Amino acid sequence: QVQLVESGGGLVQAGGSLVISCAASGRTFSRYDMGWFRQTPAKEREFVAAIRLSNGLRYYADSVKGRFTISRDNAKNTVYLQMTSLKPEDTAVYYCAATSRLGRLDANDNYNYWGQGTQVTVSS
Repeated sequence: QVQLVESGGGLVQAGGSLVISCAASGRTFSRYDMGWFRQTPAKEREFVAAIRLSNGLRYYADSVKGRFTISRDNAKNTVYLQMTSLKPEDTAVYYCAATSRLGRLDANDNYNYWGQGTQVTVSS
């Protein structure tokens, strides 16, 4: 199985930047598509970004497109989410996820491995 551990969350002012990481262990990292999701107490978990293992194509939610960048370093078994121009509405617990399944990368039920989450708080 795959184990995922997020890190790098914290408090940042609106307009600032932050990079969060997800370290993977267990199965071969390069064989899994990876995604980032976020969740607040008032909302269901929502898709943020994803990256395909085969061709490196990246996908983003409209709300973060142009501001967030997902990347992967196979040598380090790590996926990153680079966040810029942060807004208060970006405040959430961010989760990384991995999937060995074929399916939509923006659907949370397509992922079979999840990290514990890292808190990102954006202040005004």
